[in-house]
Amino acid sequence: MIFIFYSISNFAFTDFYKRLDLRRKLAAEQMLNEDPRDGNFKWTYEHVENLDNQHNFIVEFDQENNILYNNGLDLKLWDNLNKKSNANFKIASKFYSTDVYKKDGRMYIIGVSAENYFYTHHIAYLRNLLFISLVLGVLFVTVVSLLVKRSFLRPINGIINEVEKIGSENLFLRLRETEDKSVLNKLAMTFNRMLARIETSFETQKNFISNASHELNTPLTSIIGTADLALSKERSIEEYQQSLTKIITSADNLEKKTNALLLLARTGYENNGSNFKPVRIDQIIMDADLTVKAINERFHIKTDFTMLPEDSMKLKVIGSSALLQLAFSNIISNACKYSANHTAYVALGALEDSVIVLIKDEGIGIPEQDIPYIFDPYFRASNTGNFSGYGIGLPLARNIIRMHNGKLNVSSVLAEGTTVRIEFPTISSF
Repeated sequence: MIFIFYSISNFAFTDFYKRLDLRRKLAAEQMLNEDPRDGNFKWTYEHVENLDNQHNFIVEFDQENNILYNNGLDLKLWDNLNKKSNANFKIASKFYSTDVYKKDGRMYIIGVSAENYFYTHHIAYLRNLLFISLVLGVLFVTVVSLLVKRSFLRPINGIINEVEKIGSENLFLRLRETEDKSVLNKLAMTFNRMLARIETSFETQKNFISNASHELNTPLTSIIGTADLALSKERSIEEYQQSLTKIITSADNLEKKTNALLLLARTGYENNGSNFKPVRIDQIIMDADLTVKAINERFHIKTDFTMLPEDSMKLKVIGSSALLQLAFSNIISNACKYSANHTAYVALGALEDSVIVLIKDEGIGIPEQDIPYIFDPYFRASNTGNFSGYGIGLPLARNIIRMHNGKLNVSSVLAEGTTVRIEFPTISSF
């Protein structure tokens, strides 16, 4: 607004001085052709109109700047005039244009003065208009800022209130997410992913403590009991060998459970995603197939790649190939183990921003009452008594999938089979 006012004011001054200069030059031309001392001398203009309160004057002066003849100049202004060259100046509301001329050895100052109607009226109106616009603009910006602030802070305050409700006892809570791609929604999604990692770590810690005390106590009790029984009295060499064999078996069982438990704990604590990089899910599944077949040659895997997308980028996720291969190997191995034909059916497909893996078997299924507990470490369904295992594979797989921002869902029908659905966000969704 200051720039506009200054520019228009400067333009008004410049333009008006040009108009005054034109009239001064016409007055000088008239004076050079006529004698200003003649009583019949009058200022006349043939081609231009007079300006508001226009006044022409002529002053003759000598070398000492003494006035010899004055026609129309207010003597109070004499000291303001330039006696050597042309000059433009403003006094109060009047604008002046003067110049020095010589005729017949005499020196004259010819000047024209007038009021600038545009400056005195229009500029004043513009100044008032700009000032009112400034006040209204400030009010408008203030009101809009308050509305924007309120509308912007409302969801932030909502996020703050939701976060304050989350504690170690209810880490399952999540912030509300929407379908838009706003910054706040991305913040909520990022916070939810962080909560998932924290929840996994807390669950791993609680599971480690509870299961360590329970699962490790059984082989330890067996080892101590067998050793105490062997030392209670003199035994034969065969009896001592039998006792040592039982101790070795229990110790081996203890070692396997400890390693499995530590592996589960490490997936919850150590890997924070800092070493994750783009990996292809189809390649990981093929590697997991080879791993499963190497563990047990009776296991068979039938993989369906007919739903693969043409764009290979839709199969890429951010993660660790070693951890993902471990997760898929456990799930595929379970599918083979609990099926009479030792066969697992694997299908891979992709949506716009996610990749989906289905692992299905035609095995014994999971009893409905056991499904809520299948992710508890060392939990085994009630119908798995004839199958070996430690109940660590599925919880381990779920922890790994959670670390990769994936989802794992299990559906099962008793005596018909189990289907595991795994979904990962692709690179393009980040």
